[in-house]
Amino acid sequence: MRFKSGSDIGLKRDENQDAVRCEYFGDNVLAVVCDGMGGENSGKEASTIAIEEFFLRFSKGYNESLSDEEIRKLLIASVSAANSVIYTSAKLNYKNFGMGTTCVASFVTDKSAFIANVGDSRAYLIVENEGIFRITTDHNVASLLYEQGRITKEEAETHPQKHMLVKAVGVEQTVQADTFILDYENSIRLLLCSDGLSGYCTDEEIYDVIMSSDYDNVTENLIALALEKGGRDNVTVAVIYE
Repeated sequence: MRFKSGSDIGLKRDENQDAVRCEYFGDNVLAVVCDGMGGENSGKEASTIAIEEFFLRFSKGYNESLSDEEIRKLLIASVSAANSVIYTSAKLNYKNFGMGTTCVASFVTDKSAFIANVGDSRAYLIVENEGIFRITTDHNVASLLYEQGRITKEEAETHPQKHMLVKAVGVEQTVQADTFILDYENSIRLLLCSDGLSGYCTDEEIYDVIMSSDYDNVTENLIALALEKGGRDNVTVAVIYE
């Protein structure tokens, strides 16, 4: 199993408030992408705390004998741990009021991929000769309106409130992550990304870049795609190959 990750400030922002981290747990891989929000340095602080607390909680709770359901619950607990620390930090310092972050995480074993997300950072499954399939659901106003049947899927993609989150890590006292389990045979290819990529590039464009890139330069090419689209946000990606 292999992974690569990368992050870029983009062309319009003064600070990179995204964070990414990937690590091996034995032969398995844990990858997390966070996109922070908040005034001044609060967004960067939120995403950094989220990554650190997520890995700390997961590391404490993980062992190789865990069942699929126990791994899923551990991902939820890791998101909750990050949420508690960020929420408390914001309460203790008025400068951090409103700080929070998205979080999308994937733990990949030799037979399953476990995914958790809060916010609008995404996880995709890439299948050669078939296409790219979004696993996660965005927790933003546009997606909520689409789920309610008030706008079309096409309208959701360009809606002026598509970047306005309805759920994030650290904003409320508690948060519930969505979770997904994908079983596979032989191989799997996953992409985790912030909306600096998915918010400005189509799924088809992302798929084409991944399929035309070597493993060694796939993350750089995905970031380059976002920059070609104007680089209006920080862009962060992690790819996992099995």
